[in-house]
Amino acid sequence: MTASPLQRLQLLWILWFLALLFHTDLGLMPLFHGQSATIATEVDASRLPLVFWAMLLYALVPMAVLLVNAYTAVRRWRWFQFGVGVVYTVTNGLHLVVDILIPDSRGDQVTLMAVMLLLGLLINREGWRWCRGG
Repeated sequence: MTASPLQRLQLLWILWFLALLFHTDLGLMPLFHGQSATIATEVDASRLPLVFWAMLLYALVPMAVLLVNAYTAVRRWRWFQFGVGVVYTVTNGLHLVVDILIPDSRGDQVTLMAVMLLLGLLINREGWRWCRGG
């Protein structure tokens, strides 16, 4: 017996979330080797709380999707979560392009962003299947 689109979708969202956590972990790795993890930024320090809240929201949305997916299969929800997957895939694609264009970007982070983009594409495929009644 094969897994249903919902089961595959749940697994893919979990893998995507783990990759997001590892992306952050990799970004902080220089700290454990006595190096700075500071990224050159032009964001004013007074706006950092807004950035932190946006990052928190970006992490909480997939968790909410996983939770609601576990408790409902209403068709309207299926389409909503498919839309969330598309938005996250687009943002990951843009992030990957920006990472590639940064002259001093790290190869491990670029590779991980490519993996996250691939997971996003798989999320979209399974989300589409689930929406179509699979």
